[in-house]
Amino acid sequence: MALITGVVVAGVVLGVVLSRSGGTSGTASGSELFLQAANKPGPDPFTESTAKESSTTPVTPAANAPESANVTRGVSGSTPGLYGGTRNTASCDVEKQVKALRAEPAKNKAFASVEGVQPPAVPDYLRSLTPVQLRMDTRVTNHGYRGGAATNYQAVLQTGTAVLVDGQGVPRVRCACGNPLTPAVAQRTVPRRTGDTWASYRSQNVVVVLPATATIDVFVIYDPHLDEWVGRHRGDSDGRRDEKTYPPAKPSPAASVSSASPKSPASKPASPSSPSSPLSSAASSSDVSSPPTSSSSDPEYPASEPATTADTSSSYDASESALTSPGY
Repeated sequence: MALITGVVVAGVVLGVVLSRSGGTSGTASGSELFLQAANKPGPDPFTESTAKESSTTPVTPAANAPESANVTRGVSGSTPGLYGGTRNTASCDVEKQVKALRAEPAKNKAFASVEGVQPPAVPDYLRSLTPVQLRMDTRVTNHGYRGGAATNYQAVLQTGTAVLVDGQGVPRVRCACGNPLTPAVAQRTVPRRTGDTWASYRSQNVVVVLPATATIDVFVIYDPHLDEWVGRHRGDSDGRRDEKTYPPAKPSPAASVSSASPKSPASKPASPSSPSSPLSSAASSSDVSSPPTSSSSDPEYPASEPATTADTSSSYDASESALTSPGY
């Protein structure tokens, strides 16, 4: 348990509020955060579920951080134990996802535009991802499909959600609905929570995944069913190459703690010996898309508008030795 809960300590405190703002100035007006339970498809799914029922839902570890509505922690995608799963069992059916999108060219094109790839490259892109399960409630930008186009909304995915992650450990597909995912959009306002509820939800448990600085060849995941650590190879879509591994000596990288500083859109990296560094909550136009301007009071139908950007992973920059401001 010490190793499991130690993963949470890996997070760097991000002194910003990750939310969906209904105003063009990033103020509190109309901000919305949609909570999504692991086993529900949610609104406007791209495809039917490709999550495998045989996957085991991990338990949410307790957070070692104070309750705060204005703080979200960042954890590197390479953190051992950040993800879980069942040994030799993929959390998602990648080929089913490929087939579903191939059967609907319009959805395939919308999916490709969000992920920043060409439509013909979607099958290879999906096969390059790795199926795992979230072990922490995780903030993302989710994308539905409505009116022939991709829409976007800010969401918290429940622990146990089956996802496909890229080579830097960033969630890219939510398997319960086939929706493409991109990193969360930062705003300064406290969001209004809507959508699903679960007993273990705590705002201080929520994290945002920062891309690892180097490509991850083997993900060290935790199998709660067998109570063992597993090495899962990048792009192993069925888990057949899973190997039992020793518990990591350091289940989390060193982290720096930072306080809120919304004055600048950029920040200087902290040195590994520095306990803190200023963070930015403002995003430049090259970092992330402007959030949609409409909002919804319907918990089953989050407000969203056609997505305007593709891959936003470049808006994050995290060091393994000292996680600093991701610059968003």
